Amino acid sequence: MAILLMGCAHQNTTSTEKKPLRWVGDIEHDATIDEEEFLVCNGDSKVLQYFNLGQGPVYAGEKPSLVKAFETKYVPIKSKDQNGLIRIRFIVNCEGKAGRFRVLQSDLDYQETKFDKRITAQLLQITKDIKEWVVLYKNDKPIDYYYYLIFKIIDGQITEILP
Repeated sequence: MAILLMGCAHQNTTSTEKKPLRWVGDIEHDATIDEEEFLVCNGDSKVLQYFNLGQGPVYAGEKPSLVKAFETKYVPIKSKDQNGLIRIRFIVNCEGKAGRFRVLQSDLDYQETKFDKRITAQLLQITKDIKEWVVLYKNDKPIDYYYYLIFKIIDGQITEILP
């Protein structure tokens, strides 16, 4: 009878090495792109994921207000090759302020792609301009949470906003 012993080698880490993220999609602060004034209230390890919320858009006026904001401010960049999905993911802190915005882009087959910067810049700016995110509570304490908006783009025009 043979015994096989296996283990993990312990890696020495230095202070410059990044620790693994808690969840796929966690957004770490990046001083090169994030506003310095935006802070999470309860620490990065306590930001709730969107799937922990169990509800739709938490914006004053609900989804119709979000849709209206984009319908009134977005100027389509008409182009037959601008098709796919643009996801803007961010954190809403315990004060209802949003920050740490990240943009992901894919074609309609979910393959990474790049949209015209005039499209992504507009969507990002309109999202950043939204100021009425609802403060959510857990055990009567205001929380920080991740949120996202997905824009379906066909020929440079928004055809759908999710969730």
